[in-house]
Amino acid sequence: MKTYDLARKICKAASDKKASEIITMDMRGVMFSTDYFVVCSAQTATQVRAIADNIEEELDKEGIHYSHREGYHEGEWILLDYGDVVAHIFKEENRQYYALEQLWNEAEIKLYED
Repeated sequence: MKTYDLARKICKAASDKKASEIITMDMRGVMFSTDYFVVCSAQTATQVRAIADNIEEELDKEGIHYSHREGYHEGEWILLDYGDVVAHIFKEENRQYYALEQLWNEAEIKLYED
């Protein structure tokens, strides 16, 4: 599977659980360890975990498993590392605080639309 297709599958799974402000960040040429970030927001820690669970379940169906997961217990910012694609699921206020879009402002950003 191409990395952009994987990023789109992650976006779709996040959208299915009502994630907001879903974007892909093209990290090729910006970072050596990954091709894309998928970044999205949720209103509550419960919703953050539900989005992460759905991403994991949908990709598991295709035999795609994350290599690393962080932040699940707290539910404030969950990172799912799929190697070439990393999903960042934020509680809204944490997304504003960490501002990945500004931190990695040289990355091309695309808003996900179903």
